[in-house]
Amino acid sequence: MSSPPLNRAPRRRVSAATAALTLLAAGLSTAVAVPASAAVVQCSVDYTTNDWGSGFTANVAINNKGAAAINGWTLTYSYAGNQTLSGSGWNGTWSQSGKNVTVVAPAWASTIAAGGSATAGANFSYSGSNAAPTGFAVNGTSCTGAHAAPTTALTSPAPGANYQAGAAIPLSATASAADGASISKVEFYDNTTLIGTATAAPYAFSWTGAASGSHSVYAKAYDSLGASSESTPAGITVAAGPAISATPLTLSVNQGKTGGFALKLTSQPSANVTVTTTRTAGNTGLSVSSGGTLTFTPSNWSTPQTVTLTADAASTGSATFTSSATGYTSSAVTVTELAVASGVYNDRFLQLYNKIKDPANGYFSPEGIPYHSVETLLVEAPDQGHETTSEAYSYLIWLEAQYGRVTKDWSKFNAAWTLMETYMIPGHADQPTNSFYNASKPATYAPERPLPSDYPAALDTSITAGSDPIAGELKSAYGTDDIYGMHWLQDVDNVYGYGNAPGKCEAGPADTGPSFINTYQRGAQESVFETIPQPTCDNFKYGGKNGYLDLFVKDNSYAKQWKYTDAPDADARAIQAAYWADTWAKAQGNGTQVAGTVAKAGKMGDYLRYAFFDKYFKQIGNCVGASACAAGSGKSSEHYLLSWYYAWGGATDTSAGWSWRIGDSAAHGGYQNPMAAYALVNDPAMAPKSTTGKSDWSTSMGRQVEFTQWLQSNEGAIAGGATNSWEGNYGTPPAGTPTFYGMFYDEAPVYHDPPSNQWFGFQAWGLERMAEYYYSSGDAKAKAILDKWVTWALSQTTFTADGGYQIPSTLAWSGKPDTWNAASPGANTGLHVSVVDYTKDVGVAGSYAKLLAYYAAKSGNAAARTAAQKLLDGMWANSQDALGISIPETRADYSRFNDSVSVPSGWTGTMPNGDPINGSSTFLSIRSWYRNDPSFAKVQAYLNGGAAPTFTYHRFWAQADIATAMATYGELFGG
Repeated sequence: MSSPPLNRAPRRRVSAATAALTLLAAGLSTAVAVPASAAVVQCSVDYTTNDWGSGFTANVAINNKGAAAINGWTLTYSYAGNQTLSGSGWNGTWSQSGKNVTVVAPAWASTIAAGGSATAGANFSYSGSNAAPTGFAVNGTSCTGAHAAPTTALTSPAPGANYQAGAAIPLSATASAADGASISKVEFYDNTTLIGTATAAPYAFSWTGAASGSHSVYAKAYDSLGASSESTPAGITVAAGPAISATPLTLSVNQGKTGGFALKLTSQPSANVTVTTTRTAGNTGLSVSSGGTLTFTPSNWSTPQTVTLTADAASTGSATFTSSATGYTSSAVTVTELAVASGVYNDRFLQLYNKIKDPANGYFSPEGIPYHSVETLLVEAPDQGHETTSEAYSYLIWLEAQYGRVTKDWSKFNAAWTLMETYMIPGHADQPTNSFYNASKPATYAPERPLPSDYPAALDTSITAGSDPIAGELKSAYGTDDIYGMHWLQDVDNVYGYGNAPGKCEAGPADTGPSFINTYQRGAQESVFETIPQPTCDNFKYGGKNGYLDLFVKDNSYAKQWKYTDAPDADARAIQAAYWADTWAKAQGNGTQVAGTVAKAGKMGDYLRYAFFDKYFKQIGNCVGASACAAGSGKSSEHYLLSWYYAWGGATDTSAGWSWRIGDSAAHGGYQNPMAAYALVNDPAMAPKSTTGKSDWSTSMGRQVEFTQWLQSNEGAIAGGATNSWEGNYGTPPAGTPTFYGMFYDEAPVYHDPPSNQWFGFQAWGLERMAEYYYSSGDAKAKAILDKWVTWALSQTTFTADGGYQIPSTLAWSGKPDTWNAASPGANTGLHVSVVDYTKDVGVAGSYAKLLAYYAAKSGNAAARTAAQKLLDGMWANSQDALGISIPETRADYSRFNDSVSVPSGWTGTMPNGDPINGSSTFLSIRSWYRNDPSFAKVQAYLNGGAAPTFTYHRFWAQADIATAMATYGELFGG
């Protein structure tokens, strides 16, 4: 029997965690070019700035667009303002005369190969405005005008349109190039799949053979200089037969006002068709005032006709309007009535909610699963934007809970939980051998190692694991051996091709459903750029001769197996949201509508207790030496904190007779959720059914507050965490290491690339939960923690007159906490934090604003309330776009696309698409499909020596955090 590989933890790798966001006060990226006939030199120049208000760094990339090398180059350009060169610059000799700037090539890099680039930079000071230069010249050849990327818009199909399977779907787009360039082609995509190309205007393509279901289509235009841009996507539906098409599918109508949507047919009828529209569910204050019955003829079937809706003066909430006709697939439109007096922040919540839920905006898969981001090219914790995490599911549940509070429509909250249960909680077919689990021997020990190159780590059967004290009571309470918890990572579009959809094991690239995958598994130093993804159900179909198992664990033999990892903060967030749904629904008199879902949250909490236990169920406290540290019995292995993960797995062969479960020894300050503990202890509707579930959560509630207090620095920020297994192998910590109930202080628990204690987002996430707990319980210990933290955080937050803000981004730490004494806690005068840099990150700002709002509502702190409002108002005023709220990010870390991944000597294998895995593999080489991503050209230019690419991302969690922050402020403080 082969035991499981180590299941490495999920890690939050938002860009603010890896590097400070570049603050682009007046930055601009340009690519200027001259036609070939104008001169021998053909060039483009990318110009970007990092601006801090009184000065800036200018970065230039000179791109040779010609067929011959440029031997020796001099770049010249001019400023319009008082920008003044500071210092000598780099990668060239910089000089300035008046407003004119000259950069001469250095002797060691004087040649730019055909198709190559040269980069240089310098610092400047200025006052007033900082307009970018509008013209450049290389060796005297003028690059006339700044070359912008082409513009393109998808003109067909319309967002929300319906089509009949087998019918031709007309795709068309407009496209225009700038600065003398021309459009070379326009590509049409269905999600990431190229479906057609047009090389001449009018840019159109007839798409046949589209599968029935939901699709997200967009256009991508290329110009003659290689620049490209994408249109806003349109979400469409392909029905199995004739259908009615409605546009849009979601809309809002203010009280006392009217609104409407358009209908047409998807195919030409042979006779007149009568379409009737009625309200089929929801708010009775919305009604059809005209267009309730429409007639479509064989000649006007494709001409849109309008259904007009009227909202009454007093109702709120959503309604579903269904348009139907005999023999046609009906169309349903969701309409929300907005209360004039509901307050600006509740109205903002609904506006952002509608953007998120609009099918045309691309936040969801055809199954309704929230993607990690709208954009596909994104590498942080997930290594592709259309993967998703249990985190995203939990944020969807939270978003729908607030929607229920604002609109009294709880169907969407219930549906979100069902979606999560269907796709992200493994079913029995996904974990088929749990019945063989032996609670007295939960898993075989394998030590964690510092570096990916230290793997595979050998199993050690001589080390005794402790006993699992909750398996029996969980089976007794719920009548099953299966675990009810979310796996943390999902390849929603099956880009990798494992095909581990629910109920399937390595179905392969042809499978279209969402696929469970794993990544991190090789020590605290493993970066996302060093991971080798692998299937959760490994039948040795892909990878090497033993699938992927022998990359991680060294054993005498290997068995085909399944394995899952739970991210406790996501499960806890889902429970937290369910508590508020129960509270708000009961206040409306609608508690029975959510009762079934809320009970399931209690069940999830019961299983989430696996995160309370040492990884191998060894005793808690001074656990040094894998052999010397005693195996736990009863609850002696329970630390009562939300650790970084718990995991479970077993044989795929149902006759093999083994399965395993592990907890985790490491707890991070940013993962704690006393609000979830409070909910499970105090809400009878979600009380755990097991014998000791409620008492465990009661202990955990107090322990989590103590843990946060223990980690609070002299200034107020919360430090890293603690572990019961030093370096993951029960090693000996340095002398003098402080302890918390015998667990060792760990400055950067779980991961080190970058250190896990640096990101301010963990401060906002963790303390937001503490603020909700304080708001609900009035706990004086929680208030004391928040009093100190908020004072520090506000001292590091700045606002400008135009609504701008800056909040901490990267933190630096020194010193240690005092060893915990519950009777007389230390003051931690030797533990210090400093802010390295600042950011305008909108997702973190949303969580921070929510934290401040809850704290202010309970404590009466006026400064916290004012800051929360300024953060929300600033984002709303300055960072909105068509898809939500976002800011540009410069991703210098994308140079790591070429990072090597560690593969043991002599090991060879293949990814599902045939990419080889061997000693020469890199992050990109085992993900060759990334080269087909519509945005990859920006990364490739950077890898070729150009400027770091800038992206504007729409992460689902960030949009949900902002939306729920708006709703929270509206709930607590009105309009």
